[in-house]
Amino acid sequence: MSAASVFTSIVKSIPHLIRMSLTLFWMYITLDWRVRKTRKAFEKQLLQQGMSKEDAKRLSACYEELKNSISAVVKQGLGRGFSLSYK
Repeated sequence: MSAASVFTSIVKSIPHLIRMSLTLFWMYITLDWRVRKTRKAFEKQLLQQGMSKEDAKRLSACYEELKNSISAVVKQGLGRGFSLSYK
């Protein structure tokens, strides 16, 4: 593989990497809003079925816990990736 073909491949992949990075960033930014919207919809459905508000909030807390777990895994992966690249 020549240096020119490697350089061409890298240049061609840059727009795709930028688009993927922006998409992942947007997903991370809007995650809180989407979780809050999902929790409210879930609680509303439970309230319509006759459940108490406290119980509905307790049951919908799993969405918040899941979001926190996902965020922790992503942050841990990014931290681990950066620490490996600097060694």
